[in-house]
Amino acid sequence: MRRPPEGYAWSRFGQPEYTDWLDESLSWKHTCYIGDWSFLWQHRITGPDALAMLGDITVNSFAAFETGQSKHAIHTNKDGKVIHEGVLTRFGDNDFMLHGRGGFWAAHYLSQTHYDAKVERDDWFILQVSGPESVKVLEKASGHSGLRETGFMRVNAITIAGHEIWALRQGMAGEVGFELQGPMAFKQDVYDRIVEAGQEFGIRKLGARTTMINHLEACFPTIATDYIPAIFDTDMTEYREAFTASMPSFALPAYIAGSYDGTDISEYYRSPVELGWGRNIKFDHDFLGREALEAEKASPRRAMRTLVWNSDDVADIFASLLRPGEHYPFMDMPRDQRGFMWADKVTIGDDLVGVATSRGYSYFYRQMLSLCTIDVQHSEPGTEVVVHWGTPDGPQKAVRATVAPAPYKPDRRRADLRRM
Repeated sequence: MRRPPEGYAWSRFGQPEYTDWLDESLSWKHTCYIGDWSFLWQHRITGPDALAMLGDITVNSFAAFETGQSKHAIHTNKDGKVIHEGVLTRFGDNDFMLHGRGGFWAAHYLSQTHYDAKVERDDWFILQVSGPESVKVLEKASGHSGLRETGFMRVNAITIAGHEIWALRQGMAGEVGFELQGPMAFKQDVYDRIVEAGQEFGIRKLGARTTMINHLEACFPTIATDYIPAIFDTDMTEYREAFTASMPSFALPAYIAGSYDGTDISEYYRSPVELGWGRNIKFDHDFLGREALEAEKASPRRAMRTLVWNSDDVADIFASLLRPGEHYPFMDMPRDQRGFMWADKVTIGDDLVGVATSRGYSYFYRQMLSLCTIDVQHSEPGTEVVVHWGTPDGPQKAVRATVAPAPYKPDRRRADLRRM
């Protein structure tokens, strides 16, 4: 998994840049952006037993799950480590759409049971429009005044460019935002109309280089970037083979880089608690991994935080490329483009206290940041740590860093749209 992937992982988001990545990275704070997540897989899950089946493999509670509501659905293995996660929306009593990799796991699990349900691949576009001006752009594009009444993680039917589509209120940039969803055949018409409507509001097309910076600032840990999917244990062999068969022949489920040198792939797994998703876990139903997560949630060992990297130490990493002799590994800007889980060890003295991931440069804050799963006893904001930038068997730069809250950027996703 330490061999480089073929190509650039984030190219699936579109062009690397449209204006430039510095400008685009300000869009979700000052105006808004449109970004393309249509590469995500979709599975439609239907049938009388669909919800019961989903409950077996999902940590979330479905005791209250209204039609038109979406949940951040998390699927774990028997040890409580994350297999996959994604957005699950209920469109009817027995009609659900699951975005992300989790649909493959649902289909595999269903094949091992006798539930009266069906899991089928679908092909929808996903366009995110996020930032303080996003609701104005969408109102102009759709003429739909009801958008401002849409509750958080609820969908609303709107019409854009003559196509009826769904608008899910969420905000993956930590700002007010909507995720537009519908049949792939409508995508370009919808995209073009939003870009046209957004001109007076300063909309930006979000390029691949800066897309994941909003996940970093707003603390949205991402599969294969902040954790390796927990599918490499012996009991997951059959599923892993089924899942990898859906990927391009040259691709692996994950790639690893950085100074952290785990002795077993499971050391790169993470639980929902470690990723900051503990609030999603509900013990009102039985699910795979429940026992392990009950114990961990009662007494967590690690927490999710942001690290602010020392600017002088970061500058020395770049300066090493301009000096004769050995240099530190290249630090891509604004963040790694190859799609690694770039995992760097974090220490205090001689003790390993955490693992840094998603390292990236925030032009808005003018700081190098990362996420970090860190031991609870060292997770207090203001704690000084050291991040080791490099490779296990090569040069490493000790970078001073400070623990900060996660998310680092204030969370404005639930702002009152009627006041905007």
